[in-house]
Amino acid sequence: MDATIYPSTFSIVACDREAGEWGVAVESKFLAVGPVVPWAAANVGAIATQAYANTSYGPRGLELLRAGLSAEEVVKKLTEEDEEREHRQLGVVDAQGRAAAFTGKACYEWAGHLVGEGYACQGNILASQRVVEAMAEAFETTKGPLADRLIEALRAGQAAGGDRRGQQSAALLVVKEKGGYGGFTDRLVDLRVDDHPQPIEELARLLRLQRLYFGKPTEIWELTPERVRQIQTMLQALGYYSGGITGELDETTQKALEDFHNVENLEMRRLEDPSAIDAEVYRFLEEKYRASQR
Repeated sequence: MDATIYPSTFSIVACDREAGEWGVAVESKFLAVGPVVPWAAANVGAIATQAYANTSYGPRGLELLRAGLSAEEVVKKLTEEDEEREHRQLGVVDAQGRAAAFTGKACYEWAGHLVGEGYACQGNILASQRVVEAMAEAFETTKGPLADRLIEALRAGQAAGGDRRGQQSAALLVVKEKGGYGGFTDRLVDLRVDDHPQPIEELARLLRLQRLYFGKPTEIWELTPERVRQIQTMLQALGYYSGGITGELDETTQKALEDFHNVENLEMRRLEDPSAIDAEVYRFLEEKYRASQR
């Protein structure tokens, strides 16, 4: 059975070995590109399969990477066995950060790829070669987490012309060992925008939300009496707290704050120390309170 469809698009596969992260970011004038192009496994590698996409390249390629083949060897093996290879496009980065890519001669112009240290950018039906060049430059010069660097690569590609047919969908997949919700899976980031006039910016917005809900606390505030009074006032207005505005961190206040965390899906940001609060949670509570007073 020929498992192929046509997501003509631009993407980047990359890794941050120091952080133990591998990922793929993709944008396309194609509905729901997320289930098709990006594939990744923690401590194994990442794969993007596109153009006249052979979706079996994803799981098969990861199996080959697990078996010890390099990114270049995986690209060679997958394409050599495929009679339709000249219609395919593929990018791979392996566990050691080695990258490789393939662009078939029958892919619609402009089509091509650019491979650098720890990444590969590829695209077809693009405005020009400048798209992948801009992606590579953005990835190399952007600082911060891998997810941010991947988003900036997409933004740069779009600014350089992107998919010459326009925009429709985008996806971001980043894996890290035990990086998923509760540490039970490796999916650190798995976000998809299936149909949107500005899918890259929508993807960036979703990434910000994901970090709010699931990010680890980095700024901790002591619950002083004055801050507790402010929290009691806000929780009371939002219907979580029915006690007095005392500034005392009693059981009723603690329970109301716990309920706020759980109802608003902020349980990953709850602190073991009841006398402190994650600053991001406080800011989110403040934002909700202000909205309720308008």
